[in-house]
Amino acid sequence: MRTEVAVIGAGPAGLLLSHLLARAGIDSVVVETRSQEYVASRIRAGILEHAAVDLLTSAGLGDRLHAEGHEHRGVYLQWPEERHHLDFLDLTGRSVHVYGQTEVQKDLVAAHQGPVVYEVTDTRLHDVHTDQPHLTFVDRDGVHQRLDATVIAGCDGSFGPSRAAVPEPARRVFERTYPYSWLGILADVAPSTDELIYAWHPDGFALHSMRSPTVSRLYLQVPNGTDPARWSDQQTWDELAKRLGHGQDGWTLTPGPITDKSVLPMRSFVQTPMRYGNLFLAGDAAHIVPPTGAKGLNLAIADVALLARALTAQLREHTTALIDAYSETALRRVWRCTHFSWWMTTMLHASDDPFEAELQLSQLRWVTSSTAGATGLAENYAGLPLAV
Repeated sequence: MRTEVAVIGAGPAGLLLSHLLARAGIDSVVVETRSQEYVASRIRAGILEHAAVDLLTSAGLGDRLHAEGHEHRGVYLQWPEERHHLDFLDLTGRSVHVYGQTEVQKDLVAAHQGPVVYEVTDTRLHDVHTDQPHLTFVDRDGVHQRLDATVIAGCDGSFGPSRAAVPEPARRVFERTYPYSWLGILADVAPSTDELIYAWHPDGFALHSMRSPTVSRLYLQVPNGTDPARWSDQQTWDELAKRLGHGQDGWTLTPGPITDKSVLPMRSFVQTPMRYGNLFLAGDAAHIVPPTGAKGLNLAIADVALLARALTAQLREHTTALIDAYSETALRRVWRCTHFSWWMTTMLHASDDPFEAELQLSQLRWVTSSTAGATGLAENYAGLPLAV
């Protein structure tokens, strides 16, 4: 087989890249280790930045997003006895949309018309530093396949083969593991809030998010290594009620049936550069951020929007300036979002250090009382313009 762009990974990053390339008349083949059903069912991010919504809309992927997604003007920041609303539209003129990654994936699958090879094994990248890169893999029928391409796009997440295909002398890794995780639940109950609540509490951070008018998504800060099975449903709701301020100023948290419970470690990771020869990394293959700043999916969208434009310039317009600048340009946004995610995480998560707790409360008071502080958070949360 031969194609112009071989895309590894059929999640949102890989399918969106293939979709954008197809709109520019560029052929691609997508290969994926998991089944289509598994990829579609992964519960991940639920917040889309303003620029991500605009991009998906312009790419013909916005019908369900605008019909079923929910535009949010801002978020609430909270600590015991206080809750403050930050209005992103008033502060920056930009909003966010609540629209789950599973829904974005459905839209991409429905719109995608190119070949996607699911359930492959033993995917290997070859000669990526040359002008003749190719992949080998074994398809679901056990047949060994070779896919030649002009370039390879690694959109295969943190456990795929693309990241490791960059040899150690050519790559540099920056990493931080945080000393806490999130216990996350999905519940079949209407959200108890109109917009997200980010709550600092001395017993640990809590977040009230949502997936739809009938499904809530909530999180609790827990120690690393926590077994979600050790948290009963009642214990989970009781702790959420305490940290989110049930009863404060008449607000109540309504519990409901929990349909999913899992623990999410908190980690920052950046691998540079995002290009090696004719291999280009995008999304989680190159970087991971803690979910506090809602940046993971949005960074992947920003990466592939930039990469699609750069590959179009290279393959159709025969200019290389954009593709040569891809890694440097993408990494500027990656580090901005990595810093914002770190800032939100360290501001909101409790520790055993009373000095740090007072600094966190001081920071929260400043952000919620200063137009400059609130605007800085709003600008980063709602998202910077795409560099395309």
